[in-house]
Amino acid sequence: QVQLVESGGGLVQPGGSLRLSCAASGSIFSINDMGWYRQAPGKQRELVARITSGGSTNFADSVKGRFTISRDNAKNTVYLQMNSLKPEDTAVYYCNAEIRYTSYSRVYYNRWGQGTQVTVSS
Repeated sequence: QVQLVESGGGLVQPGGSLRLSCAASGSIFSINDMGWYRQAPGKQRELVARITSGGSTNFADSVKGRFTISRDNAKNTVYLQMNSLKPEDTAVYYCNAEIRYTSYSRVYYNRWGQGTQVTVSS
């Protein structure tokens, strides 16, 4: 059983910063890509940022220059540093990871965290 547990969400004023963390635990052999998605009320879930196991990153245009993504492979953890936050960044943020459970199976399973609320408001 694998769990992704997010933390770090909350209420912040416009222009402020937050750092989200997501730790994967359980039966894990390796993790491929990790990422963050978000879903605002009435909208579809969208990609915020992703990072490969080698450290290559990609970002949604709306967050480029404001958000950074990083990971600690030894801790199976991914981080999202969010700066210059705007009200339109308000959403539930979900962690995502492609996880290989064992050495004898090459299949990677797509797993999601439970989500953490980020609210940007004065």
